Amino acid sequence: MGVLSGSIPWYTMMVLHKKSKLLQMVDDTLGVFHTHAVAGVLGGALTGLFAEPTLCNLYFSQSGLRGAFYGGSGGVQFLKQLAGAGFIIGWNVVVTTIILLVIRLVIPLRMSDEQLLIGDDAVHGEEAYALWGDGEKYDISKHGWPDDTTGHGDIIRQGARGPTIEL
Repeated sequence: MGVLSGSIPWYTMMVLHKKSKLLQMVDDTLGVFHTHAVAGVLGGALTGLFAEPTLCNLYFSQSGLRGAFYGGSGGVQFLKQLAGAGFIIGWNVVVTTIILLVIRLVIPLRMSDEQLLIGDDAVHGEEAYALWGDGEKYDISKHGWPDDTTGHGDIIRQGARGPTIEL
């Protein structure tokens, strides 16, 4: 279960997302859909398939519970897991929609196209994940300390060491 719950969400995020026009329309920069929705539904479904009867008897007062791969009434547990996932998906859609509609009354939910072109600089005044030596040059006016007492002023004035990439 662990191997599948790790590799399938990764596959949907890294491969299927790039091939699916529907997934490309979703603004999911952090891959939240893949890491939570895909992994959560997959974990629930796999539990319905692999639920070991002895362990089920330890945790539940009802006897005879088992995963679908253990035969008998195991398919019922798998269907319960899918129904539970469907309920949670429906609940999340409704509640998230309500929350977003209320928030939209107070502030816009999306930045303007001009701000999107600028990126994080537009809102926060800084680049996200910009590392020195990885494209960003050290700018004293932006990052520096005019009263540098560390004794490393010469390094700061020289800028970042290492390879820089001009975009």
